[in-house]
Amino acid sequence: MDGAALHEVTFRTALALPAVEETQPFGEQSVVHKVVGRMFVLATTLRGVPIVNLKCAPPHAAALVRDHAEITPGWHMDKRHWITLAPGDGLDETMVEDLVANSYDLVVAGLPRSRRPLDPDVGRRAGGSDAAAREHLRDVPDDLRGEPVTGVEHRAGPLG
Repeated sequence: MDGAALHEVTFRTALALPAVEETQPFGEQSVVHKVVGRMFVLATTLRGVPIVNLKCAPPHAAALVRDHAEITPGWHMDKRHWITLAPGDGLDETMVEDLVANSYDLVVAGLPRSRRPLDPDVGRRAGGSDAAAREHLRDVPDDLRGEPVTGVEHRAGPLG
């Protein structure tokens, strides 16, 4: 994968995720993608070579660095928790998409539940699992799992 494709796939993938904003806090030469104000992608050019920094779990990061010449410990980042992708034949579109999504998931998982964005495709908080949702509903009787109640009037209580 060449550098232009690396950046293009990274940007397309990041912007397709819920509640992502694209910023340039380090100037025009760098693009940062954030979810709820927390960075999960930094794309820039280093010595004329397009690179992408992504958050990554330490054991996964170590294996990726060991197995792929195009992946190194994060440039200007915590080397255990970030990786840097550079252009090369060892990267393909699917791998970059997966690594961007994984970086997003790690950042979302670190957010308080109340701040996690809703995933519009599944109607639940991003970063949660279907198994956790099923577990939560396990003890709820079937007749109570219907549509949300509508038309209920809410009145202010004694505290406002």
